[in-house]
Amino acid sequence: MRDGGLNVKKMVLLAMFVALGVVISPILRVEGCCPMQHFINITCAVFLGPTYALACAVMIGIIRMSLMGIPPLALTGAVFGAVLSGILYRVSGKKILFAVLGEVIGTGIIGALVSYPVMKFIMGRGGLTAFFYVPSFLLGTVIGGTVAFVFLTALKHGKFLGRLQARLEE
Repeated sequence: MRDGGLNVKKMVLLAMFVALGVVISPILRVEGCCPMQHFINITCAVFLGPTYALACAVMIGIIRMSLMGIPPLALTGAVFGAVLSGILYRVSGKKILFAVLGEVIGTGIIGALVSYPVMKFIMGRGGLTAFFYVPSFLLGTVIGGTVAFVFLTALKHGKFLGRLQARLEE
């Protein structure tokens, strides 16, 4: 179901991921650790790919920052992992573990390191070091990644994941 080059099914699923991400992101959240965001990033990357996962992470981040007063960590802690999750999932031949690793590396390391200058120089937070956010970002990605891995593996074993991915491409 395509309309003017856009896949309407993917756009609807993207909107659902954004809504779900905004609603469940406060679960287990402390600053620098938002496991449910990482669950959404990985799941979206597996279903829709890196471009849609990036769009999802940006939209969720902007909504969370606007409505919930979340600092820019909502963006720096999501976008790199979402994209890398989708890329590694594709290049690995659709291995779920690689989607999780992409999120852990992209957010837990790259996003954490990018967050330091944003929070220190733009937000004026003192007392930070370059690796300040790495432990909490890694913890959040491991928790969210584990939940996503279990969820997506169950969908894969039930043959639902492949069927849904195929339907999205129609």
